[in-house]
Amino acid sequence: MERNRRWATCRWGLALAVSLGATHRPAALGAQGPDSLDAVLRPGLSGVLRLGALYRELEARSPQIRAARFAATAAEARIGPARRPPDPQIQFGLMNRDLPGFGLNDPLGMNQVQLMQMVPIAGKLGLAAQAARAQADAASHRAAEVAWEQRARVAGVFYDLYRTEWSLVVARDTRSLVRDLARTTEVMYRVGEGRQPDVLRAQVEVARMTEDIIRMDAMREAQSAQLNALLDRRAQVPTAIPLHPVYPESLPSIDSLLGLALAQRPVLRAGERDLAAAAAAERRAGREIWPDLQVGLIYGQRGMPEGGTDRMMSFMLGATIPIWAGSRQRAMRREASAMRAMAEADLTAMQAETRGRVVELVAEINRARRLSQLYRATVLPQAGATSTSALAAYRTGGVDFMTVLDARMSENRYRTELIALDADAGRALAELEMLVASPLLDPESVDSSAVGGTQ
Repeated sequence: MERNRRWATCRWGLALAVSLGATHRPAALGAQGPDSLDAVLRPGLSGVLRLGALYRELEARSPQIRAARFAATAAEARIGPARRPPDPQIQFGLMNRDLPGFGLNDPLGMNQVQLMQMVPIAGKLGLAAQAARAQADAASHRAAEVAWEQRARVAGVFYDLYRTEWSLVVARDTRSLVRDLARTTEVMYRVGEGRQPDVLRAQVEVARMTEDIIRMDAMREAQSAQLNALLDRRAQVPTAIPLHPVYPESLPSIDSLLGLALAQRPVLRAGERDLAAAAAAERRAGREIWPDLQVGLIYGQRGMPEGGTDRMMSFMLGATIPIWAGSRQRAMRREASAMRAMAEADLTAMQAETRGRVVELVAEINRARRLSQLYRATVLPQAGATSTSALAAYRTGGVDFMTVLDARMSENRYRTELIALDADAGRALAELEMLVASPLLDPESVDSSAVGGTQ
């Protein structure tokens, strides 16, 4: 009788521990709201981290975005100088002085002021201005691309934080359960009703979960530091609780996304303007064979022996002589032609890479969405039912302790995988937004319908 009483007490103690663990899950935000998150997360974190708030802070603080915009401003400032001819030259001369004494030689001595101006012809200045204008446009588009790239990088770190934070919730939840199981199996083993392998397996699971938690804690600190670096914060500024925005129920068609990407992606438009600049530079190089003119004006004066001043004016017209055309002007033409071909090839490569990446990201988003729906509708309910069934069978002696533990661990693993799927979908959406240069979701929204793999 005493033996049976101890066995019943231990078995129902274990059943109670498993039952409590089965219900110890992160609460759904749809019922409690974001303010209740402190109940399921570790101390030191409060508030909700929205993606939209990060985007606004990035726009205001990112040094990379500021640097790209200053580069565009600098390129814009080069347009004016490119369309201007070289600065004129002015020279002062004391001509034909006698030595010693440095007096005016009679009748050749005079004082001169000479003004010279180089005048490029054949439209060279206009083509230089066209190239500078196109380069400035390209720099402006690249600044926009940097902004989208940084936005995607911030979103990537945000979703990494989301995955790590809520995986930590699941890991702590699981470790709490396994600790309860370990304590119960130890009690059973002491009274002679348990098995030593059960005790050892429970202890191993506790140690493994502790290892996972330590690893994820370090990972979260590193991800927080990455986010602070992107936002130009201090390295150890704590981040709040990340909640991903509401994902769109559907995406535009592949053809629509490809059209948006090819028409709007800033780096492609920059490539188009680089090609225009290279084409203008090639046309200008083809006209370098034309000589540049040089126009001069000389004013001279000398004092007359009988009094008064003798004044003179001279005009000059000169031109450069391209005697090294074979090794200079024609070489410049070949260089400019190669640069235009390179710009065209670069643009073609970027367009091909963009098309392929758009299709790849759409496939990734659809994969994550379908698997997430499968997990929520089928896998997690079935895993929960299996865990409940194993518990009920254990109460009647139908299954052993390891079956109960494995069922519960499998359920928590599926919850972690669901968190990863949500993070993968968000990361892919952020990169797709960068490629099409258009928002595909509301970053200010918060999807509070499910957290940590629960509904």
